[in-house]
Amino acid sequence: MGILWTIIIGFLAGVIAKFLMPGPNEPAGFILTTILGIVGAFVATFLGQAVGWYGPNQGAGFIGAIVGAVVVLFIYGMIAGRRTTTY
Repeated sequence: MGILWTIIIGFLAGVIAKFLMPGPNEPAGFILTTILGIVGAFVATFLGQAVGWYGPNQGAGFIGAIVGAVVVLFIYGMIAGRRTTTY
């Protein structure tokens, strides 16, 4: 149930992170944004457990998942922004 809860929270965090990070480097698709939000929630859960903020079976809270999603979206925007297509 913990992984399912992290996925649901990550989905919602990805949607909120999309609204918090508008700009030219934002990911184009809704599906990609929500997937990156889910990844951000897992990253926040892993880092929170490593630091000791969460117990072994606890997931990141909603705020932690949003912060993780924003960080992952920012990193993705930096990587995707470097790719330029010239014809």
